[in-house]
Amino acid sequence: MINKIRNIKWRQVGYFFLSIAAIVGVGMLMSLVTKKDQVQVCSALKVMVQGKETFIDQKDITGMIQEKFGRVVGRTLNEVPLHKIETELKKSPYVSEADVHIDMDGVMQVKVQQREVVLRVINQNGQEYYVDSKSQKIPVTLKYVPHVMVANGFIREGYKKALEPVQSKQVKELVQVVEETKSDELWSNQIVQLYVNSDYDIEIVPRVGEQQLIIGSADSLQYKLDRLAKFYTHILPKVGTDAYSKVNVKYGGQIICERKGEWFIDSLQMKINKGI
Repeated sequence: MINKIRNIKWRQVGYFFLSIAAIVGVGMLMSLVTKKDQVQVCSALKVMVQGKETFIDQKDITGMIQEKFGRVVGRTLNEVPLHKIETELKKSPYVSEADVHIDMDGVMQVKVQQREVVLRVINQNGQEYYVDSKSQKIPVTLKYVPHVMVANGFIREGYKKALEPVQSKQVKELVQVVEETKSDELWSNQIVQLYVNSDYDIEIVPRVGEQQLIIGSADSLQYKLDRLAKFYTHILPKVGTDAYSKVNVKYGGQIICERKGEWFIDSLQMKINKGI
């Protein structure tokens, strides 16, 4: 008998009883939570809207919840459909993330993250839409106009519905130009607008000077921007801001300037090509 007792694996027995106690404890806790949800009411609604844009505000979110689900304050916790509210908020084209929960004091906490837009597109038919940081289309609203780059001209892609992804290479390249230049000290100050001309080449509309800055496509974009930067540092100080009507870096190894309808590569350009 003593040998049998000695052979019992007491550690495993201990683990077994601890597991049983844990299961019982969790069950009791869940029972208490369920009873609390049946008794405690939602005491308040607190909304936090995050993001640099202001497409929507706290009043908008509160209105969306009340319109779809009615008044939540004063209802018992098990009557408040938290998951459905969260799902509904995420349907808004201006919301990227939403988190809805009720804290220990019965306060319904709603946290919403707004979408960040990077470009406003006005296509060749006058149709407008925004493109966000995930290359999805966001509808234009009169309530708020974000301070982002505008692209217009012979842009073919239009807008059908909210959050549809950008399809055309043309608009994707416009977004690429914005992303490439927004953190650059020179171009973030110098670029006012992007324009797609009748040849479907991308042009930069500058803040200083009236010349057309033609980059063509976004292929080898950084190389083209570097050559335009050399134009600003080497040529423009010598000839003045209004000397040229067009500056074209579409073609590799060249900065082609047009003045009075004539195309030429001036002597300064030849020096730039040699690495100055």
